Amino acid sequence: MPDLSSVGFDVSRETLDKLARFQNLVERWTPRINLVAPKTVPEIWTRHIVDSAQLCELASVPTHWVDIGSGGGFPGIVVAVILAEKSPDAQVTMIESDKRKCVFLKSALRELEVKATVLNDRVERQKALDATVLSARALAPLSTLLAFADGNLAKGGEALFMKGENWKSEVYVAQEEWSFDLEVVQSNTNPDAAVLKITNLKRKQ
Repeated sequence: MPDLSSVGFDVSRETLDKLARFQNLVERWTPRINLVAPKTVPEIWTRHIVDSAQLCELASVPTHWVDIGSGGGFPGIVVAVILAEKSPDAQVTMIESDKRKCVFLKSALRELEVKATVLNDRVERQKALDATVLSARALAPLSTLLAFADGNLAKGGEALFMKGENWKSEVYVAQEEWSFDLEVVQSNTNPDAAVLKITNLKRKQ
Protein backbone atom coordinates (compact mmCIF):
# COMPACT_ATOMS: atom_id res chain seq x y z
CA MET A 1 0.00 0.00 0.00
CA PRO A 2 1.27 3.53 -0.78
CA ASP A 3 2.20 5.67 2.21
CA LEU A 4 2.82 9.28 3.20
CA SER A 5 6.41 8.86 4.37
CA SER A 6 7.69 11.24 1.71
CA VAL A 7 5.96 14.11 3.53
CA GLY A 8 7.01 12.87 6.95
CA PHE A 9 3.49 11.93 7.90
CA ASP A 10 2.53 8.90 9.96
CA VAL A 11 -1.10 7.76 9.75
CA SER A 12 -2.91 4.53 10.50
CA ARG A 13 -3.51 1.76 8.00
CA GLU A 14 -7.21 2.61 8.10
CA THR A 15 -6.52 6.20 7.01
CA LEU A 16 -4.19 5.02 4.24
CA ASP A 17 -6.91 2.64 3.09
CA LYS A 18 -9.43 5.49 2.90
CA LEU A 19 -6.99 7.61 0.90
CA ALA A 20 -6.39 4.69 -1.46
CA ARG A 21 -10.15 4.32 -1.89
CA PHE A 22 -10.38 8.02 -2.59
CA GLN A 23 -7.73 7.62 -5.28
CA ASN A 24 -9.90 4.96 -6.91
CA LEU A 25 -12.94 7.23 -6.77
CA VAL A 26 -11.05 10.04 -8.49
CA GLU A 27 -9.88 7.64 -11.18
CA ARG A 28 -13.45 6.47 -11.81
CA TRP A 29 -15.08 9.91 -11.84
CA THR A 30 -12.43 11.87 -13.75
CA PRO A 31 -13.47 10.71 -17.26
CA ARG A 32 -16.94 12.12 -16.55
CA ILE A 33 -16.24 15.44 -14.83
CA ASN A 34 -12.51 16.08 -15.20
CA LEU A 35 -11.53 16.12 -11.52
CA VAL A 36 -7.83 16.13 -12.38
CA ALA A 37 -5.94 16.59 -15.62
CA PRO A 38 -6.15 13.26 -17.52
CA LYS A 39 -2.36 13.10 -17.93
CA THR A 40 -1.95 13.14 -14.13
CA VAL A 41 -4.32 10.23 -13.44
CA PRO A 42 -1.44 7.69 -13.22
CA GLU A 43 0.18 9.97 -10.61
CA ILE A 44 -2.85 10.70 -8.42
CA TRP A 45 -1.20 9.36 -5.26
CA THR A 46 2.03 11.35 -5.48
CA ARG A 47 0.92 14.40 -7.44
CA HIS A 48 -2.40 15.03 -5.72
CA ILE A 49 -2.89 13.01 -2.52
CA VAL A 50 0.62 13.24 -1.05
CA ASP A 51 0.86 16.84 -2.22
CA SER A 52 -2.35 17.68 -0.34
CA ALA A 53 -1.41 15.69 2.76
CA GLN A 54 1.64 17.85 3.48
CA LEU A 55 -0.68 20.69 4.53
CA CYS A 56 -1.84 18.74 7.57
CA GLU A 57 1.71 18.73 8.89
CA LEU A 58 1.90 22.52 8.58
CA ALA A 59 -1.42 23.49 10.16
CA SER A 60 -1.14 24.76 13.74
CA VAL A 61 -4.80 25.15 14.72
CA PRO A 62 -7.09 22.95 12.58
CA THR A 63 -10.24 23.55 14.65
CA HIS A 64 -12.23 24.72 11.61
CA TRP A 65 -10.48 24.01 8.33
CA VAL A 66 -12.02 25.73 5.30
CA ASP A 67 -10.83 24.65 1.85
CA ILE A 68 -11.84 26.98 -0.96
CA GLY A 69 -12.23 25.91 -4.58
CA SER A 70 -12.05 22.26 -3.50
CA GLY A 71 -12.57 20.88 -7.02
CA GLY A 72 -11.82 17.17 -7.01
CA GLY A 73 -11.10 17.12 -3.29
CA PHE A 74 -7.53 18.36 -3.22
CA PRO A 75 -6.71 19.20 -0.56
CA GLY A 76 -10.19 19.18 1.08
CA ILE A 77 -11.04 15.47 1.07
CA VAL A 78 -7.46 14.46 1.87
CA VAL A 79 -7.45 16.88 4.81
CA ALA A 80 -10.82 15.60 6.05
CA VAL A 81 -9.63 11.99 5.97
CA ILE A 82 -6.41 12.74 7.85
CA LEU A 83 -8.03 15.05 10.41
CA ALA A 84 -10.63 12.37 11.16
CA GLU A 85 -7.69 10.49 12.73
CA LYS A 86 -5.39 13.28 13.88
CA SER A 87 -7.92 15.89 15.07
CA PRO A 88 -11.32 14.14 15.27
CA ASP A 89 -13.07 17.18 16.77
CA ALA A 90 -12.02 19.45 13.90
CA GLN A 91 -14.63 20.73 11.47
CA VAL A 92 -13.88 20.70 7.74
CA THR A 93 -15.78 22.86 5.23
CA MET A 94 -15.26 22.69 1.46
CA ILE A 95 -16.46 25.43 -0.88
CA GLU A 96 -16.87 24.62 -4.57
CA SER A 97 -18.85 26.50 -7.23
CA ASP A 98 -19.15 23.58 -9.70
CA LYS A 99 -22.31 21.62 -8.87
CA ARG A 100 -21.05 18.38 -10.44
CA LYS A 101 -17.87 18.48 -8.39
CA CYS A 102 -19.93 19.09 -5.25
CA VAL A 103 -21.91 15.93 -6.05
CA PHE A 104 -18.60 14.07 -6.27
CA LEU A 105 -17.29 15.54 -3.01
CA LYS A 106 -20.44 14.56 -1.11
CA SER A 107 -20.45 11.09 -2.65
CA ALA A 108 -16.79 10.56 -1.71
CA LEU A 109 -17.42 11.64 1.88
CA ARG A 110 -20.31 9.15 2.16
CA GLU A 111 -18.30 6.28 0.71
CA LEU A 112 -15.30 7.02 2.91
CA GLU A 113 -17.53 7.58 5.98
CA VAL A 114 -15.84 10.90 6.72
CA LYS A 115 -17.67 13.96 8.04
CA ALA A 116 -17.30 17.35 6.36
CA THR A 117 -19.51 20.11 4.98
CA VAL A 118 -19.68 20.86 1.25
CA LEU A 119 -21.01 24.26 0.16
CA ASN A 120 -21.98 24.69 -3.49
CA ASP A 121 -21.22 28.39 -3.74
CA ARG A 122 -18.66 30.94 -4.85
CA VAL A 123 -16.19 31.87 -2.14
CA GLU A 124 -16.66 35.55 -3.00
CA ARG A 125 -20.11 35.32 -1.43
CA GLN A 126 -18.80 33.85 1.82
CA LYS A 127 -18.06 35.99 4.85
CA ALA A 128 -17.26 35.30 8.49
CA LEU A 129 -16.55 31.60 8.07
CA ASP A 130 -14.36 31.85 11.18
CA ALA A 131 -11.73 29.51 9.75
CA THR A 132 -8.76 28.65 11.91
CA VAL A 133 -7.12 27.27 8.74
CA LEU A 134 -7.99 28.41 5.21
CA SER A 135 -6.48 26.47 2.31
CA ALA A 136 -6.45 26.64 -1.47
CA ARG A 137 -4.61 24.75 -4.20
CA ALA A 138 -4.13 26.10 -7.73
CA LEU A 139 -7.14 28.37 -7.42
CA ALA A 140 -6.23 32.04 -7.99
CA PRO A 141 -3.40 34.62 -7.69
CA LEU A 142 -2.25 35.27 -4.13
CA SER A 143 -3.78 38.78 -4.02
CA THR A 144 -7.19 37.28 -4.82
CA LEU A 145 -6.75 34.51 -2.25
CA LEU A 146 -5.91 37.06 0.42
CA ALA A 147 -9.10 38.94 -0.38
CA PHE A 148 -11.00 35.68 0.13
CA ALA A 149 -9.18 35.09 3.42
CA ASP A 150 -9.89 38.59 4.69
CA GLY A 151 -13.00 38.41 6.83
CA ASN A 152 -13.11 34.61 6.77
CA LEU A 153 -10.12 33.84 8.98
CA ALA A 154 -10.71 33.61 12.70
CA LYS A 155 -8.53 35.69 15.01
CA GLY A 156 -5.16 33.95 15.12
CA GLY A 157 -6.06 31.86 12.06
CA GLU A 158 -3.69 30.96 9.26
CA ALA A 159 -3.88 30.52 5.51
CA LEU A 160 -2.09 27.72 3.66
CA PHE A 161 -1.85 28.42 -0.06
CA MET A 162 -0.17 25.96 -2.42
CA LYS A 163 1.74 27.78 -5.14
CA GLY A 164 3.86 26.91 -8.18
CA GLU A 165 7.18 28.27 -9.37
CA ASN A 166 5.91 31.86 -9.70
CA TRP A 167 5.09 32.25 -6.01
CA LYS A 168 7.74 34.93 -5.42
CA SER A 169 6.25 37.31 -7.95
CA GLU A 170 2.77 36.70 -6.52
CA VAL A 171 4.00 37.57 -3.02
CA TYR A 172 5.62 40.77 -4.34
CA VAL A 173 2.35 41.89 -5.96
CA ALA A 174 0.26 40.94 -2.92
CA GLN A 175 2.47 42.96 -0.57
CA GLU A 176 1.47 46.15 -2.36
CA GLU A 177 -2.06 45.79 -0.99
CA TRP A 178 -1.72 43.48 2.00
CA SER A 179 0.33 43.26 5.18
CA PHE A 180 1.01 39.71 6.45
CA ASP A 181 3.53 37.44 8.09
CA LEU A 182 4.83 34.81 5.67
CA GLU A 183 6.48 31.45 6.13
CA VAL A 184 7.57 29.78 2.90
CA VAL A 185 7.74 25.98 3.02
CA GLN A 186 9.24 24.19 0.04
CA SER A 187 6.85 21.59 -1.35
CA ASN A 188 7.75 17.99 -0.54
CA THR A 189 6.49 16.88 -3.95
CA ASN A 190 7.81 19.61 -6.26
CA PRO A 191 11.11 21.45 -5.63
CA ASP A 192 9.88 24.47 -7.61
CA ALA A 193 6.62 24.79 -5.66
CA ALA A 194 5.91 26.10 -2.17
CA VAL A 195 3.27 26.28 0.52
CA LEU A 196 2.74 29.85 1.69
CA LYS A 197 1.75 29.95 5.36
CA ILE A 198 0.21 33.33 6.06
CA THR A 199 -0.78 34.87 9.39
CA ASN A 200 -1.66 38.34 10.74
CA LEU A 201 -3.33 39.36 7.50
CA LYS A 202 -4.40 42.99 7.14
CA ARG A 203 -5.30 45.18 4.19
CA LYS A 204 -3.00 48.18 3.88
CA GLN A 205 -4.61 51.60 4.25
